[in-house]
Amino acid sequence: MSKSPEEEHPHKAFGWASRDNSGTLSPFHFSRRETGDDDVTLKILYCGVCHSDLSTVRNEWGFTRYPVVPGHEIVGVATKVGNNVTKFKVGDRVAVGVMVGSCKTCECCQQDLENYCPRMIFTYNSQNPDGTRNYGGYSDMIVVDQRYVLRFPDNLPLDAGAPLLCAGVTVYSPMKYYGMTEAGKHLGVAGLGGLGHLAVKIGKAFGLKVSVISSSPRKESEAINRLGADSFLLSSDPAKMKVSDKLTLRIRLANVTDFQFNFEQFNHDAPLKEVGF
Repeated sequence: MSKSPEEEHPHKAFGWASRDNSGTLSPFHFSRRETGDDDVTLKILYCGVCHSDLSTVRNEWGFTRYPVVPGHEIVGVATKVGNNVTKFKVGDRVAVGVMVGSCKTCECCQQDLENYCPRMIFTYNSQNPDGTRNYGGYSDMIVVDQRYVLRFPDNLPLDAGAPLLCAGVTVYSPMKYYGMTEAGKHLGVAGLGGLGHLAVKIGKAFGLKVSVISSSPRKESEAINRLGADSFLLSSDPAKMKVSDKLTLRIRLANVTDFQFNFEQFNHDAPLKEVGF
């Protein structure tokens, strides 16, 4: 007879789980594995809310296994480290993102591209190598292999910085890949939601010129006055969709489905990256 989630492992844990596709979260007692030689145990202090958490608890993608504890924007403090851990010590501010495991031996893993590993293990709604279920960051503690733990900067607030573990890296990655770290380049961001506002802030931190494209005129003030975008283009207004200089990179958020516009009118050679779910 299989063990209950609370009896599978030695460390008792508490979290908030969804037990059906209603999306309702309720208290959930479960357990975490013992701290292995390569593991870091975290006391979770904050966890961001990602839209994929909502999609998972509601089973919008059709592969949720209940009960599920969501959360993959995890920040906290290391409370225990294994004998082989060299990058972290007890008391360090640490973070965990969307993955907690991979094969470590394939070509992708050898190139530090574990997110492409065919045996990647997601932080929640996935299965550990021992066959047990794993649970996410809407909980009080977690045990993770040091390879998938990040050091969290001392000068960054834990609560405000948590969304960088998913939303932040989702927009940062294409900027870094396409060399959008040089002041003066021009970034176009279509959609000003959770990922979009981080794309604007990161772009401005790099010194880029940032143009926000949206179907909602109500977002112009937020884009310009609050986030520091250089221009706002209303997608339903052809005249306003004209820009005076070429874009260097175009980022479109995948949830931008309520309007259609031709990104090619800017310049065909600027890479177009669609990110998010």
